Amino acid sequence: MKVAIASDHAGFRLKELLKPTLTELGVAFDDLGCYEETSVDYPDYAVKVARAVAAGEYDRGVLICGTGLGMCITANKVPGIRAVTAHDTFSAAMSRAHNDANVLTMGERVIGPGLAAEVLKVWLTTGFMGGRHGQRVEKIQAVERESLRAAGAVIDAGSSC
Repeated sequence: MKVAIASDHAGFRLKELLKPTLTELGVAFDDLGCYEETSVDYPDYAVKVARAVAAGEYDRGVLICGTGLGMCITANKVPGIRAVTAHDTFSAAMSRAHNDANVLTMGERVIGPGLAAEVLKVWLTTGFMGGRHGQRVEKIQAVERESLRAAGAVIDAGSSC
């Protein structure tokens, strides 16, 4: 498994604390930024990771900001991404087992480093159950395709002027 990890300035310290957990699990990863605590815009890093995961460059992505919420909202704008914010191990496990989540977001201002490491471990080691859950994920993907087609139609209609 190969993981892309990134943060904004508000998640930088937690990201740095989680990198040894990835190494301990034997997970290959690339740090896509940011690289210091100077203020940056979280959407830039969320998009970078989400696009790389959606393109198949990475199996999964991990994003950390102050709350995890902005990163999650932004990552979910990228087609093919099922990002979740999880600050407990149950949610982390269910997001993988039932939703086949491919991006995990967490908030440095919300979760402590010990629990964050446990959430990350559970999220990385839990498999997707498939079955009825696979059918549900397929429905999510169908909604995404429909939305993309509708957006394309709107763009096409606007460009005919």
